[in-house]
Amino acid sequence: MPVVGINKKGGLQKSPPFCLGNFIDVNKPPLIQKIEHAITPTAESMGFELVRVLITGSGKPTLQIMAERPWNPETKDGGTITIDECGKLSQAISVVLDVENVMEDKPYFLEVGSPGIDRPLTRLKDFDRFAGQDAKVEIEPAIDGRKRFRGILKGTKGKSVLIATEDGETEIPFNSIEKAKLTIVEELLKPKQRSKKAN
Repeated sequence: MPVVGINKKGGLQKSPPFCLGNFIDVNKPPLIQKIEHAITPTAESMGFELVRVLITGSGKPTLQIMAERPWNPETKDGGTITIDECGKLSQAISVVLDVENVMEDKPYFLEVGSPGIDRPLTRLKDFDRFAGQDAKVEIEPAIDGRKRFRGILKGTKGKSVLIATEDGETEIPFNSIEKAKLTIVEELLKPKQRSKKAN
């Protein structure tokens, strides 16, 4: 997951991978909505789409932007963007935020990256794209007294997400999802672990 950071009082710099969090905010804070509205046209004009906009920290907060290339289900093209693309997108977003004064002259650190293997699922179409993969989902309100689910994604049905757990298949309204992400299954890590041992 490539990441590029910009300190608004400094220049472009590479930063280590960061945790973008894993939640779906149905009722997004006004500032997040304002940021998304401001930067979406620029991102789309460069061939990217936003996955997540998140602000963390206080004092000098970090504005984290997660983006990727649109996924084509027929060709299987799209997804992760390169470190150079992150840099170009970061610079373009920085200009837009400054020109429109979205952050109201407050200092902040801007990070732009793409989803990793345990990516958050923030859009309804994500649950179709990653059908068949293991995921964790947290909801509010609960369904039959349960707020957390882990299982295999089965796609969508209307405006609901289908997930198969050990207790059977559950249909979850998309607008009740607070957090959702793919999970790293141990089987996926074993080839890498074997490779390290061989070296």
